[in-house]
Amino acid sequence: MTTPASQPELFELSNGSMKVKITNLGCTITSLEVPDKNGSLADVVLGFDSIEPYQQKGLAPYFGCIVGRVANRIKDGKFSLEGVEYTLPLNRPPNSLHGGNKGFDKMVWEVAQQTQGQTPSITFKYHSRDGEEGYPGDLAVTATYSLISNTTLKLEMEAVPDKKATPVSLAQHTYWNLAGHSHGTILDHSIQIWGSHVTPVDQNTLPTGEILSVKGTPFDFTAEMKRIGASIHEVEGPGYDHNYVLQQDGNGDQKYSGLRLAAKLRDPSSGRAMALWTNAPGMQFYTANNVNGIAGKGGANYGKHSAVCLETQGFPNAVNQPNFPSVIVQPGQKYQHTMVFEFSAE
Repeated sequence: MTTPASQPELFELSNGSMKVKITNLGCTITSLEVPDKNGSLADVVLGFDSIEPYQQKGLAPYFGCIVGRVANRIKDGKFSLEGVEYTLPLNRPPNSLHGGNKGFDKMVWEVAQQTQGQTPSITFKYHSRDGEEGYPGDLAVTATYSLISNTTLKLEMEAVPDKKATPVSLAQHTYWNLAGHSHGTILDHSIQIWGSHVTPVDQNTLPTGEILSVKGTPFDFTAEMKRIGASIHEVEGPGYDHNYVLQQDGNGDQKYSGLRLAAKLRDPSSGRAMALWTNAPGMQFYTANNVNGIAGKGGANYGKHSAVCLETQGFPNAVNQPNFPSVIVQPGQKYQHTMVFEFSAE
């Protein structure tokens, strides 16, 4: 049974040890509670107490949502496909960002299915029209969130074009603070990233087209868990906001079929850790550099570096960089992007 996509609503998935709240406005995670090393629950995602602030343009910097049709930046809001040039809104001048003025994060999705029990899940669907925000072709999109174990959240995103080829690159844009959403900065969190290269950026945070090794740079989180704040002052600009080239070979055991370990994040104060698995080629590592005095849940005030985003994705501006993995999906093909968020505490 499908619920008509008319009003934004809030839905809850719970399995007794973790609880996640999601709204069909942008498939947005508004709250996610997981236990710390003492078993105490805390909400580890930034967000708002009600749905209304998520709807206000410019108030939420993509808190918790799915962004698309194409995540991240497209140079000058232009690309050519099969001999046709397409022009997109420049909502982050001089580039188009996260799908344009009204991307998937601002749309009310239909609820296609919801199940309860030990592995509760909810499936949202959205039909993106030909020409929406300048993108070619109709596109049928689904997103399924499920709790697949006591402390594991899975997200499966799929998209099928109808009659025209189109770029598709969805990303989940949750802002994580494993100490709890109101617990200051994430500079003391440590992270390991299974990516030995990054795509360096220009002054507009747009990839230059190069692919550079992280060795000997402040971007190197490969060898072991490293404090996020350890080298952040060496990064040009206000912090990390860069796409990592994820390792395509196996790293460790293939715990989840077809997925690779992309990153491990840990907060020393609570002992909470999160392992992120994906099948995407890239991951934007973003340290909430532009968050400044946002009034969040429960009276919290979110400031710079108050969270970290780990957005697995196609490479930014891939539509204009032939040396990047293609994000073009042809009619008859299916875009599939899966993420697994595995929490623990020690």
